[in-house]
Amino acid sequence: MGKKGKREKKGKGAEKTAAKMERKVSRRAKKEEEDLEALIAEFQSLDAKKTQVIESSCPPPSPRLNGSLSAHPEKDELILFGGEYFNGQKTYLYNELYVYNIRKNSWSKVEIPNPPPRRCAHQAAVVPTAGGQLWVFGGEFASPNGEQFYHYKDLWVLHLATKTWEQIKASGGPSGRSGHRMVACKRQLIIFGGFHESARDYIYYNDVYAFNLDSFTWSKLTPSGIGPAPRSGCQMATTPEGSIIIYGGYSKQRIKKDVDKGTLHTDMFLLKTEGAGKEEDKWAWSRLNPSGVKPTPRSGFSIAIGPNNRSLLFGGVHDEEEEESIEGDFFNDIYFYDIGKNRWFPGQLKGPKSDKRKRRRGRQAEAEGAGDEEMEKQPPQGPVEIVKEVVAEDGTVMTIKQVISGPAEEKERSESEEEEEDGASGQQVEPCPRSNAMLAVKHGVLYVYGGMFEVGDRQFTLSDLYSIDLHKMEEWKVLVEMDPKAQEWLEESESDEEEDDMEGAEGGEEEEESSEEESEDEGGEEQHPSVQPDEEHADYLSRTEQYWIKLARSNMGPDAKEKKVVKVAHAMAKAFYEDSV
Repeated sequence: MGKKGKREKKGKGAEKTAAKMERKVSRRAKKEEEDLEALIAEFQSLDAKKTQVIESSCPPPSPRLNGSLSAHPEKDELILFGGEYFNGQKTYLYNELYVYNIRKNSWSKVEIPNPPPRRCAHQAAVVPTAGGQLWVFGGEFASPNGEQFYHYKDLWVLHLATKTWEQIKASGGPSGRSGHRMVACKRQLIIFGGFHESARDYIYYNDVYAFNLDSFTWSKLTPSGIGPAPRSGCQMATTPEGSIIIYGGYSKQRIKKDVDKGTLHTDMFLLKTEGAGKEEDKWAWSRLNPSGVKPTPRSGFSIAIGPNNRSLLFGGVHDEEEEESIEGDFFNDIYFYDIGKNRWFPGQLKGPKSDKRKRRRGRQAEAEGAGDEEMEKQPPQGPVEIVKEVVAEDGTVMTIKQVISGPAEEKERSESEEEEEDGASGQQVEPCPRSNAMLAVKHGVLYVYGGMFEVGDRQFTLSDLYSIDLHKMEEWKVLVEMDPKAQEWLEESESDEEEDDMEGAEGGEEEEESSEEESEDEGGEEQHPSVQPDEEHADYLSRTEQYWIKLARSNMGPDAKEKKVVKVAHAMAKAFYEDSV
């Protein structure tokens, strides 16, 4: 048997192993997901009570990550959908729809009947059909304690002109997953990768699916060649010719019982079609070896398509995994990939031109006087680190480090010194380092919203909004500042199991209520949880009681008395219901 035959045999063996693992994960996750389906159904019944579209101005959305931010194809608007928030004890999932008006620098909340269920880590893609469509696929729903997951495999479209949601039911699509990537490419939606996780197992994907936007049908692509290893959270971009580029991503594998090892991928691939972009076309994988300066290894980075045939990558985190802990280095840098030249390069701030001119004129005047020689002889400065301390409402001090980049190259020493000194003296503003932020590009301007970073064991979820003109790369603009009062972190109680469960169920209530109050100030009367009829809560409890009992028992341990378990389960269900309505 030749080398080709061995490779084919090895490839088939790998496919069988992957299929076996997928069946194993699917079986274990099925029961878990059945438990969560009751919660999802309850949320959908609440959403079904909405009968008309209500659009109202509101404050900026509450902190979140792993949502989607998309540019409207016809209007100067950005569309924010979904996402998640964790306050140390409880996980919140969203299916809210917010619209940011770029010209007015204002937010509005759009309530549309029958939206997709709450989710995060989904994918959204915009196409310009019929006044604009926002397509959403997949993602995940998590239990309040963040230990159980439901992975969606549904496909939705938001018709932007009529403000209506529509679920598209078509067979043959991808399995349930999150962390995948999706792009619109020549009247098709192309989906790659992602992962599916249950309480004990997980699987990463490297399959490719196409959804035809004309026939509304799915097809699984079977490209020739050697493609990327299974992964999630990669960069996916389209070329003008209709090809697909994949870069980086993250995956993990179990090396022994209860021990996983993560992999930060840094390889790059091209998925090319040999036809005109039709379903029956043949696709092929090939490896790319780009030139230039590649991004440092990282996960959780955010991606967008910029002007001049370039894709871009922002932020992310590099985790140093030890046996009992993970320390992460977060980033706030930008890397561009020139698709035509197959070249990476870092984005560098140039500083406002008006400041540079003033600086040069000042230098010329100083050169005529004495003492200028010492200044000119100073070596060029490197990146400048600015340390800020922000005090949260609970008194916790957040230390945020921001790195002000120096000039990209020193082609002209004097000019680069001037730019660098301008940046250092003016302390140019930049978004703080973060991962899992939401990006969108409109008219050549990049918008960065939200995301998260960690300090020790505490997670900070952001709600700020920044922009930068990608044509000029002069400076970041702060559109919405981070609000320290929006930071809430509830430490786990170690004293009593029942108290721990009760606090976990009630955690974040204040944050949810305050955000509801803010968003409804201008849109109608506030609905406080206490005014909900007891009958509705009792009806909710009867439908989901078994789920909450299972959740309480898993947290309290097998030795807990049944009466105590039921009491805690009812308290958790009541608190969760009141937070949700």
